[in-house]
This record gives sequence, structure tokens and C-alpha cells, in this order.
Amino acid sequence: MAVDDSSNIPPFPAHVPTAPLLRISLSKLLAADPTEVDRLWTASCNLGFFYLDLSTPPSVAINGGALLSDASALFSLASSLFALPTLEKAKYDMAAEGSYFGYKGYGAGIIDAAGTPDRNEFYNVSKDDILGLSLPLRAPDLLTPHRPLFTSFIHAAHSLTLLVLDILNMKLQLPPGTLTTLHALDKPSGDQVRMIKAPPQPPQDQRTVLGAHTDFGSVTVLFNRVGGLQVQLPEGVKAEGEETEDGWAYVRPLPEHAVINLGDALVKFSAGVLRSNIHRVVSPPGEQAGVTRYSVVYFSRPGDEVVLRPLKESPVVRGRVGDGEEEEEVSSKEWVLRRALGRRGVGRWEDSKGTEGERVKA
Repeated sequence: MAVDDSSNIPPFPAHVPTAPLLRISLSKLLAADPTEVDRLWTASCNLGFFYLDLSTPPSVAINGGALLSDASALFSLASSLFALPTLEKAKYDMAAEGSYFGYKGYGAGIIDAAGTPDRNEFYNVSKDDILGLSLPLRAPDLLTPHRPLFTSFIHAAHSLTLLVLDILNMKLQLPPGTLTTLHALDKPSGDQVRMIKAPPQPPQDQRTVLGAHTDFGSVTVLFNRVGGLQVQLPEGVKAEGEETEDGWAYVRPLPEHAVINLGDALVKFSAGVLRSNIHRVVSPPGEQAGVTRYSVVYFSRPGDEVVLRPLKESPVVRGRVGDGEEEEEVSSKEWVLRRALGRRGVGRWEDSKGTEGERVKA
């Protein structure tokens, strides 16, 4: 297997605008530290992004070290997967079948209404496939021996998402287990592992790699080693380092940390109390622009048949929903499919839009 050698990555620049993400400790969350729980809630409402420190000693409930090890193994697997011939990888592009699993080639997605092609390739691995909740999907032979790795990573990453959901459930004053029940690991859903590759970008061609968007589901667990991810800072939130004139600030990669962000489903469940923040991927800053950028992601989504609507069992949510307001009745599966396939140019670009409304800046 090819090895992705992170030791050769140049340092992230010191003075570019960076987003002020809170660094939250997994071990403190597991110990129900009230201050750390409050910090997670603040991050979830204000920015929708935070760092989760996995470097603390392993716990029985969630082993952060094991999750980091699995993520590292997936980085190495990704470098081998994307080294396959393009025609071989293209055999597993399932967009024509109305599926967002499998391979998406470089430039095969679009980043705006004008149809501008993206600048990355990725491969989506279905949780339902790996855990035997669906019929097996076609996949490169290279991936078959690594199904136990995907199983381990999915279980660990999903445990993280359930921890986050339990805390949000408590803060929203929902009946115990409401949010976690909607995200049961053993129920069919759009949960997936994604491996991403973006090649080095020439200095004179620093364009957007992945367009501005919100995530489709509930909780995203991201691992990357190279910069390029940017969040659009809400009004009144200042970047660290240099100031930003357009509101976009880089997310600095931190060793032994995952980047956690919330998605559209939690905005809908909470009637906008929780934030699914707009983000994008651009060329890495400074010398990192000359490095191939890999990412490993776990996307947690509600069960396929779950209807995305305000959870009025919460007094916090009821206070945000007016009497008689019409609510869109859409299942989680329908929401994810129309958004994901819209980004592939299947259907209308409008179908790819999430809960961001008019917040996207040019």
C-alpha cells in the first residue's frame, strides 16, 4: 500500500486569516464536565464548527487514539485508491444510478450555478454496505480487504456523533434519546465515509476546489492534514491572524484533533437554534499549495425515513416556530439525494442548496 507521508507537509502559514474554532476535549465531554459541555453548545449555536481533541488518554466509551489510528490508515488507503487508473475508478461512479456512493472524478461535480467544475476527486463508502444493512455495492478490489478498517472507523466516528447528539439533545431539552434514536447505526441511512484527493494547485491558479455549501446531514467528523477548508464567519465574528475582508477564514489543521461541524438536519430539527455553517475548500495557503491534499470524513445523517422537521417536543424549538407556519415535509434520504446529485449536475442546481438561505457571499 502507498503511504501518505504527512511529515513532508510544509507548515501551515502563521498569518493567514483563520477561524476561531473552540478546542473541545473529548475526555472532558465523556466526564460530563459542565464547562466543556457549555462550550460545545456555544460552538454549535454560534459557528457550527469546533475542534475535538482526541489526544487525551483512551476511554472505555470512545477511544480517540484508535479513531486517529483508523483515520491514518484511511489516509494511506486513499493514496493507493486514487493512484488507480482513471478508467478503473470510473467504473464505480454511481451517479447515473441515482446514488451518491462510489467514485466522483476530478471535475465531475459543479461548484456554482454557472456549472464551474470542481477540482477534486472522492470516493464515498456506504455505512449500510459495510455493516450489512444493504446489498453489497460495486467497489474496487483494492478496498475489499479493508472492510474491517471501515467497520472500525464507522463505529468509532458514529460513537462521537452520538456523544455530540446526546449533549445537544440535553441542551434542547428534548426527551432523552430523541436525537440518537433518529441516528441509529443499525438503521438504513446515508451515513458514509469519504476519502478525498485534491492535487497541488499552481500558484497562478488559486481557484475554489469545492464550492460554498452546508453539509447535508447532522454531524460531520473530518480529518485533514493540509489547509484549504474555509468557513464563512458569521456577522460579528472576527478571524484570528490577519483580518478577512470577505468573511472567509481558513480552518487550521491540528494534529490529533478532528474538525466537527453540524449539518442541515440539525438546523431543521432545532428550527435554526443550531448552526450548519457555510464552508468551502480552496487551494491550501502558502507552501501547502504544492502538496496533494487528502481528507478523510465521516458523515452522519438521520435514518432514511426520518422526516426533517422542527422537534416541537423541545420547548427551545417551540419558541422558534410560529403557529400555523408551513413546514417542508422531506425525508432525510430525499434531502441528501437531491442535494448530492444536484452537485453532480443531475437535476437543477437549485436542488443542491441547503439551509444557508441568502448567507452565501460571492
